[in-house]
Amino acid sequence: MVIMFPSCSWKCEKDCGKRVCQNSTLANAPNIEVDPEAIVKRYMDNPLTSAIVIGGLEPFDDYRDLIELIQYFRFAKCTDDIVIYTGYTEAELKGRCFLFDLQRYSPVIIKVGRFIPDQQPHFDDLLGVRLASDNQYAIKV
Repeated sequence: MVIMFPSCSWKCEKDCGKRVCQNSTLANAPNIEVDPEAIVKRYMDNPLTSAIVIGGLEPFDDYRDLIELIQYFRFAKCTDDIVIYTGYTEAELKGRCFLFDLQRYSPVIIKVGRFIPDQQPHFDDLLGVRLASDNQYAIKV
């Protein structure tokens, strides 16, 4: 299941000085508020789902909502992987104590690093997918 978060501080574009976000049109789309309990129920009732992927724009820019959603999954006794795609670097997440906070909700996998145009894509073993920039990688908390 993929869950999109509705806001972003545009770190990738600010760093490279170009419009590069593949999700930037989402910033202008109307927000669809969905109760976390409804999301968890839909996930738990679907026999095909085996991981939750949270992307967006930028999930860590809405940290309270992100933690609330993760808590609902864990309180529902769902131990499936939660995967978060972020443009934050690992150092930025550590500096704001996000990684420390997320340890209690393990298993959580985080793809870190901003998109940088014209980089060589590479395969990330932990995620099992190709990432667009060579500075991006996944960590498990």
